Amino acid sequence: MINFWTPIIEAVERDGIVAVVTVTRADGSTPREVGARMGVTRQGDIVGTIGGGALEFAALNEAVKGMSENRFEAWHRDWPLGPDLGQCCGGRVRTLTEVFGRHDRAELVQLSQNEIHKYRTSLMLFGAGHVGRAIVLALASLPFDLHWVDSRPDAFPALVVQNARPIVSTSPAQEIARADRGAFVLIMTHSHALDLEIAEAALKHSGLEYIGLIGSETKRKRFESRLKALGVTDNTLARLHCPIGLAGISGKEPAVIAASVAADLLRRQEGLRKRAEQASFRQDLSSLLA
Repeated sequence: MINFWTPIIEAVERDGIVAVVTVTRADGSTPREVGARMGVTRQGDIVGTIGGGALEFAALNEAVKGMSENRFEAWHRDWPLGPDLGQCCGGRVRTLTEVFGRHDRAELVQLSQNEIHKYRTSLMLFGAGHVGRAIVLALASLPFDLHWVDSRPDAFPALVVQNARPIVSTSPAQEIARADRGAFVLIMTHSHALDLEIAEAALKHSGLEYIGLIGSETKRKRFESRLKALGVTDNTLARLHCPIGLAGISGKEPAVIAASVAADLLRRQEGLRKRAEQASFRQDLSSLLA
């Protein structure tokens, strides 16, 4: 995932000035949600988008004008999306335009570092078989930090991608206790009995965001029966995703499963990111306006 702030920092280093336009309020039908951002250079080049069309063009021109006047400040602007802008959305957008200079570089770097941390997800992957290896490769350049667990010391490949840490454990289910809050979990070991043990531990861990178990609908039903016997409630069982990956992709080849799982994990991560970003943005805005 591209860090929004990297080209912003490059622009302020090159030109000495850059603007960032952020959607702070969106009422009715609008092109983008609260928190959407667009970076604008002195030359009028943009990074990101607040929805395109006339709204974006008008906000872009206003930002460029502010930079031409060396307005190192921030200002709000309300945009009714009607006849005045030639857009038929009918909603209303409020934007915050901030102009940064070289003296703000440290603040921009901090924002960049915060984004890198915020946009990565911890993933515990249990199983280093063919599918596990394929998933690790599929996630190699994506914003996930993998804790790759297997009980067999010789199960891991000689070379492992940079964002994966192999963990040899004689009690893989106990590794669940080490999971970061909000982590994703994928279970695909060489043993159904071990899968069940890990699934039970994961479902009893309230801080996990996603728990996926490789297998068919038949496997899910068998696991549901066994997990209920172990005291797992129906509400808790609803947190278990099996089969894994995107619906409609039926290929059984490891690379196909890996592509489907990677796409599904990105989709889930993106939803979490947007919700967290909007909640954080609203909190910051409330503090600013208090």
